[in-house]
Amino acid sequence: MIPPLKIKPANILTLPHPGFPTDLQAQFTVLMCLAEGISFVEDTVFPDRFMHVAELNRLQANIKMDRNVASVKGVERLSGAEVMATDLRASAALVLAGMMADGTTTVSRIYHIDRGYDRIEEKLNGIGAKIRREIG
Repeated sequence: MIPPLKIKPANILTLPHPGFPTDLQAQFTVLMCLAEGISFVEDTVFPDRFMHVAELNRLQANIKMDRNVASVKGVERLSGAEVMATDLRASAALVLAGMMADGTTTVSRIYHIDRGYDRIEEKLNGIGAKIRREIG
């Protein structure tokens, strides 16, 4: 089977195991930013776990929030910007979004990501990403 060339929109609802994991909600939201159409992402496990949405919108995503539901209207491309990590999962999502964006994305407050991912930049660079850690 040949994979589709375009990302299709999808709706998810996070639930306790064996449902869709809340820990992947932020990353899935990033993917839906480039889908053709509108996706809905609802987090029933941690309804306040959408701090990444404002930062994704800084990258020119088109996400609107209504309580614990994100309405994600896919865009053609994301644009690089300065964004701020708010927690571990949001950090991973912002790194992924930055990899997908045109231009340069700078993620600040990376101590969040360092709590859960050991040398993430080395691992992602190993599969073709272009990530640089800036000290200072």
